[in-house]
Amino acid sequence: MHVTHLSLADFRSYARVEVPLDPGVTAFVGPNGQGKTNLVEAVGYLATLGSHRVSSDAPLVRMGADRAIIRANVRQGERQQLIELELNPGRANRARINRSSQVKPRDVLGIVRTVLFAPEDLALVKGDPGERRRFLDELITARSPRMAGVRSDYDRVLKQRNTLLKSAALARRHGGRSMDLSTLDVWDQHLARAGAELLAQRLDLIAALQPLADKAYEQLAPGGGPLALEYKPSSAEIVGHAREELYEQFTAALVEARKQEIERGMTLVGPHRDELLLKLGQLPAKGYASHGESWSYALALRLASYDLLRAEGNEPVLVLDDVFAELDTRRRERLAELVAPGEQVLVTAAVEDDVPGVLSGARYSVAEGAVERV
Repeated sequence: MHVTHLSLADFRSYARVEVPLDPGVTAFVGPNGQGKTNLVEAVGYLATLGSHRVSSDAPLVRMGADRAIIRANVRQGERQQLIELELNPGRANRARINRSSQVKPRDVLGIVRTVLFAPEDLALVKGDPGERRRFLDELITARSPRMAGVRSDYDRVLKQRNTLLKSAALARRHGGRSMDLSTLDVWDQHLARAGAELLAQRLDLIAALQPLADKAYEQLAPGGGPLALEYKPSSAEIVGHAREELYEQFTAALVEARKQEIERGMTLVGPHRDELLLKLGQLPAKGYASHGESWSYALALRLASYDLLRAEGNEPVLVLDDVFAELDTRRRERLAELVAPGEQVLVTAAVEDDVPGVLSGARYSVAEGAVERV
């Protein structure tokens, strides 16, 4: 699978831009702040319905405009599809597939798949647990687009449940009458059902990712491993991976935590508070791994993601956003050699010398809002 044409209107710094794309390597080269990352960010948005740089859509719309358009032609084998997304901050986004308006934005998930390497990846190792949960959940959705609905359901129920718990906590603190919490049992069931599905998918993913990540780390830093991915639930230790078992365990954990949750006014157990523990040897990578080891770990997770998606069909687009400038010469060359055979590889760099020679292919100059092939 590869993108053959990218068209943007009022997206980030671009009033309008048209970029033909070929299979193989394409590098966007130009000074910082000229819009290179905006191009690959748009491709990533098609794959995830989100940005790797910001948490909302508002910054993606060009100043002075009320909406942004991302349009891409995508080829998979002999099949071609046209995807269009209209970003409307404060209102519902809209989507079209092959000119049909009878689709939801979520329906485009799975048509384009990407694996992104970026300077922000260091947060996978050194950042908060939320960074690692996001990594897992985005990869889960790339593998199974229907999981976007499960994640949305979980977030919606969690919000409703937290609202009820917060109201109960405030009533108790201010000496008011006890609230009727009978509906909490209903929310518990909905939360446990969606949460068990999400948890099962995370556990399956980690099992599949573990050997691939260990292999990738050895390729990037020979003799530096092994690495291990360990899932740490916010409740009791997980017993069994079957969805019904997980549902029963989650339900029991909610019952056990209810008193404390009412006191604190928030949901204290569930996938939204779980952690992915990254270990290097016998120690947690966070706090113990060196800067170089942390980079190798983050890159290994991305490479493992790519290998997993490729093995399951529909090879993803590889995006390397200004990542080579962050790496030493050895890691730069090893990473380039590993990704060079990809069906489509999009690279951004401030200067041509930052792009390893093995990544030969099309080159675009990006400067002052213009994207020109050289």
